[in-house]
Amino acid sequence: MNGHHTVVVVGGGQAGLSASHCLSARGIDHVVLERETAGHEWADRRWDSFCLVTPNWQCRLPGFPYPGDDPDGFMVRDEIVAYLRTYRDAFDFPLIEGIEATRLRRTTRGFQVSTSEGELTADHVVLATGPYQVPLIPRMAERLPSDVVQVHSADYRNPEQLPPGEVLVVGTGQSGCQIAEDLHLAGRRVHLAVGSAPRVARRYRGRDVVAWLDDMGYYRRGIDEFADADAVRFRANHYVTGRDGGRDIDLRAFARDGMRLYGRLTGINGGRLTFAQDLSHNLDAADAVSEGIKDSIDTWITAHAIDAPHEDRYVPVWQPDTEPSELDLHTSGITSVVWSTGFGRDHRWIEVPVFDGRGYPTHERGVTSCPGLYFIGLPWQHTWGSGRFCGVAEDAEYLAAHIASTSRRTDGLHWIAGTPDSTYPADEYWTAPRTVA
Repeated sequence: MNGHHTVVVVGGGQAGLSASHCLSARGIDHVVLERETAGHEWADRRWDSFCLVTPNWQCRLPGFPYPGDDPDGFMVRDEIVAYLRTYRDAFDFPLIEGIEATRLRRTTRGFQVSTSEGELTADHVVLATGPYQVPLIPRMAERLPSDVVQVHSADYRNPEQLPPGEVLVVGTGQSGCQIAEDLHLAGRRVHLAVGSAPRVARRYRGRDVVAWLDDMGYYRRGIDEFADADAVRFRANHYVTGRDGGRDIDLRAFARDGMRLYGRLTGINGGRLTFAQDLSHNLDAADAVSEGIKDSIDTWITAHAIDAPHEDRYVPVWQPDTEPSELDLHTSGITSVVWSTGFGRDHRWIEVPVFDGRGYPTHERGVTSCPGLYFIGLPWQHTWGSGRFCGVAEDAEYLAAHIASTSRRTDGLHWIAGTPDSTYPADEYWTAPRTVA
């Protein structure tokens, strides 16, 4: 594979295909590279009972709104994969599957993209590789006994995958809570290390909470409207589920029904685990967030004189009598651990200095500090929906318009905005000495 394109898009998931759709609408030459197949992240890194936590009506990729007959339902994993692959097949995307981008460099004449099948050059590169690249497991996991089976949430599929016995789930973001529920419903005794993730009610006053928040404009707020933009961008998602038509995830109810809850996992010494004394605090804080969202909905209903049914507020169904600080794996019968501890980014193949000290790309609405280099599909790239089916279309159109505008302002392949070559030097800078006249 060799050649030049105006734009190379790396990543063929919903973000990359959305970018392609908007570039095609503007007649911009481009190619989309996908290491696996479109939708493989949904197909290969989600458990069997996985489903969306947002209603189907929010699935609105550019030119392709949700086509089914259950807009208020929640697509399960296989339906999500089918939706995305139907999108792929419905349009003539210049998508090449099975090609991995292995190196990205800036040169004085644009970008060079090395791939598993050859070299490409481009005026612009759009990175649509997503935020969930490398499963993260804490180093303390190395101190677990060798006979304890460990899996990351990315590799969890179903309860039958794990050996008989009780299961410890670490982490209570969306994945951790839903996997704990999956195991609990299958009759497994679950031990859950509860973190600081917030929760949200599934429904309130006659409607899905997502519908209320959509009406209130929450999902259209730009990240620049928040005083604490970084805190918003990196905070954990609210846990809730779309399983069986959608319902709350109430960890207190799980505990009432036999699940064992602990605070944050702080240490492992062989078969003995230690936990922070923050279980009550974490449960209370999650409830407070959920009730605060209901407060804002009540205010909206009153301000707009909406006829909505009254609903009593949540009353905790369980309170911890004690804060367990230790757990012995063997005496408790725990034979496996599911690490729901998130993902990291792997941008080592990108040899362009556009990352901050945390490894996060510096950008404004996906436009980086390096002219011609863009990101799409990041959580809160611009709005809450940026990394989701509901908001990626707006980001894709914004970037396509930016690329089209930039192309009109240049004559051939030249960098704009007065950026000196010394900021993003060509390869020759590193291999030949510079002389001063």
